[in-house]
This record gives sequence, structure tokens and C-alpha cells, in this order.
Amino acid sequence: AYISIEVLIALVSVPGNILVIWAVKMNQALRDATFCFIVSLAVADVAVGALVIPLAIIINIGPQTEFYSCLMVACPVLILTESSILALLAIAVDRYLRVKIPVRYKSVVTPRRAAVAIACCWIVSFLVGLTPMFGWNNLNKMRRTQELNASHTEFVIKCQFETVISMEYMVYFNFFVWVLPPLLLMLLIYLEVFNLIRKQLNKKVSSSSNDPQKYYGKELKIAKSLALVLFLFALSWLPLHILNCITLF
Repeated sequence: AYISIEVLIALVSVPGNILVIWAVKMNQALRDATFCFIVSLAVADVAVGALVIPLAIIINIGPQTEFYSCLMVACPVLILTESSILALLAIAVDRYLRVKIPVRYKSVVTPRRAAVAIACCWIVSFLVGLTPMFGWNNLNKMRRTQELNASHTEFVIKCQFETVISMEYMVYFNFFVWVLPPLLLMLLIYLEVFNLIRKQLNKKVSSSSNDPQKYYGKELKIAKSLALVLFLFALSWLPLHILNCITLF
């Protein structure tokens, strides 16, 4: 049942997100900073469907493998989850700037700055996701468990996520630093975005304010859609992190 659900998600997410990327590529009107961040999010989701889900199925089967080989299978989901979170955060900041400084927005959020922001998001994602490869993992714990005399002897394990990934890393570093704070920050940003839009739409409509009314009406629709994406992302991932906390504590 688990493998069937994972395959179904992959079959939906990969072509769906490829269509998002294709739409932005083909439509000149969509080539602004917001859709650059959305493309970055779509790329991460394509990679989840094409790469992470097959690796998750392998880990679910639990083949016998060397410790660091298993770690390499487990880390991509950490990288791409963090990339998705940071892309959602960049989108939230972008929407905030659109409603806070609509006149100066295009001079502040240039394509070059958007590209730099996206590059930074991916660099941070790789650093966070590959931290277990740098040493914060369960290798020493596994060695003690298996009572190996030679400290550098390679040994074969049953490849499962919790076998190689430290719960301290998942809770204290991944969740408490790189998942929960960005999600809370995005919640505050969207609350402020809706507040700013509401104030603008509640202003007395006059003949000279038709364009601003139309602008903020459009921004409201986009903000609602992106806030829904954020809500569904949190709904999908928070239960796992809460279970990790329960497992650790």
C-alpha cells in the first residue's frame, strides 16, 4: 500500500510540475520574480517525484548495504524538503514586497536578485540536507551497537532512514532550526500580506483608484492560492516531524 501511494504521488507530481515549468517557459507574462521562485519549487518537486520517491521505496524495502551508501540514499529527501521550504519562504517575502512597496517593487526585486536568492536557497538546502554526511549521523551508535573492535571497519546494515539519520539532527537542527521557524515566519508574512491588502481594498473607491483596487484584488487571489500551498505543505510534513519529536523525547 505504501509503495502504491508513493508511485501514485510520483506519477502525479512529476508531470504536474513539469507543466508548471513549461507554462512559465512558454508564457512571457509569467517571467517575473514570483514565478522564478515557483519554478524553483517545481524543480524541487519534480526531483522528489523522480528521485526521492524511488529512494524512499528502496529504504522502505530495507536492503542490506554499507552505512554511507544508505546515508546517500536518505539525504536527498532532506535537501529537497529544505529547498521547498526556502522556495515557499522566498515566495512569501516576494508577495509581501509586492503589496508593501508596489511602486518600487520592480526596482527592488530584480531578476538578478531573484536568481541570487534562488541560488542561496539551494546552497543552504544542500548544506542542511548533507549535514549527516559531514558526521552528524548514527555511525558511532551503530558501531557501539554492533560492538565492532576496529573503528574503521566497514560493515553492512539494513538500510532504513532512522538507522542512519540521527533523531537529534532531525529534531534539534532540521525541525527546530530549518523547518518550524520558516513556517512560522511565512505564517506571519501572509497574515501581514492579507492585512495590507484588506486595508487597501477597504479604502474609499474613487475614479482615480480603479487600478490600485484591481491590483490588490489580483494580489489577494494570488496570496490565497500561495497560502493554500503553504498550508498543504505544513499539513503534509508536520506530522512526520511531530512523530520525530515523540521518538526522540
